[in-house]
Amino acid sequence: MSWLLAAISAYFILAVVFLVDKYLLVGPIPSPRVYVFYVGALQALAFLLIPFVDFIFPGFFYVFLGLASGFFFIIGLLWFYKGLRVFEPSRIVPAIGALTPIFIFLLVYIFSGGEEILGLKGSLAFILLILGSVIITSKKTKKISWESLKISAVAAVLLAFYMVLAKYVYMVQPFWSGFIWIRVGALLASVVLLSLFFKEVKGEVFKKKESRSPKTTAIFLLNQAAGAAGNILQNWAVALAPLVYVSIVNALMGIQYAFLFIFALVLSLKFPKILKEEVSREVIFQKIVAILLIGGGLAILALK
Repeated sequence: MSWLLAAISAYFILAVVFLVDKYLLVGPIPSPRVYVFYVGALQALAFLLIPFVDFIFPGFFYVFLGLASGFFFIIGLLWFYKGLRVFEPSRIVPAIGALTPIFIFLLVYIFSGGEEILGLKGSLAFILLILGSVIITSKKTKKISWESLKISAVAAVLLAFYMVLAKYVYMVQPFWSGFIWIRVGALLASVVLLSLFFKEVKGEVFKKKESRSPKTTAIFLLNQAAGAAGNILQNWAVALAPLVYVSIVNALMGIQYAFLFIFALVLSLKFPKILKEEVSREVIFQKIVAILLIGGGLAILALK
C-alpha cells in the first residue's frame, strides 16, 4: 500500500472518529482533559503487539525520540480537544489544518539542515491541499479569533513535533517497533502528566466510575478502536513517505474535511450538536471549490 493510499484511508476513518469525538465532548464526556486521559490510557493496548511483531531496542536516543513523539501527540490532542470544546469547530479546525503542515515543513527543514525541500510538484500540491482544507472548513460568520488562534497554534506546533519525530523513529527501526515506542510515550504522558497534575482527571477517573453509562463507554471504546485503525494508517503513511513529504501527509487532512462535509449533510438533521452544516448555494459552491482544490493536490501527487 503506498503512503498516499494509506493517508487517504486514514483520513476517511478519522472523519468518522471526529464526529463521535464531538458528540462525546459536548455531552457524556465534556472535559477535554478527561477525554485525553482515556485516549492516552488505551495506548497500553500496544503492549499486546510485542509478542507478535519485530520489536527492538533501537538505542537510547531513538527510544527517547519515540517517547517524546508520543508525549507531543497526547499534549497536542489535549489542546485540540480544548479548542474544540471552547470554540466552534469552524474556528479551530481550519487554523490547525493550515498551521500543522507548515510547522512540519519548517521542522523538517531545520532538522535536516536545509537539505529537505519540496520540489515544484510537491510545493504546488502542498499549497492546493492547505487552501482546500482552509476553505472547506471556514465560515464567514465564524471568523478565527485571537484566542482560538493561540490555542490552534499551540496544538499545531505540538502535533507537528509528534509527526516529525515519528518519522525519524520509523527511519531507523521496523514500523511496529517504532509505533509501540511512540504509544508508550503517549501512555506515559497520559497517566503521569494528566492523572498527577490535573485534579479534574483524578476526580473523574477514580471517583466517578459509576456515573459513566454503558452506552457511553461502548461508544467511546468503539470510536477509539476506529481511531486506532486510522492512527495506524496515518503512521504507516508517515513511515512510507519520504521525509520531505511528511508535511504533505498532514496537509492531506483536507480529505478528512471533505468526508466530514459529506457525513455532516446526512447527520446534521438528526444530530445537530455533532456538526451542524449550513446548506445554501453559497456554502455548496464553497465546498465544491475546496474539494476541487484538494482533488487537484491529490492528482498532482498521483502523477508519476
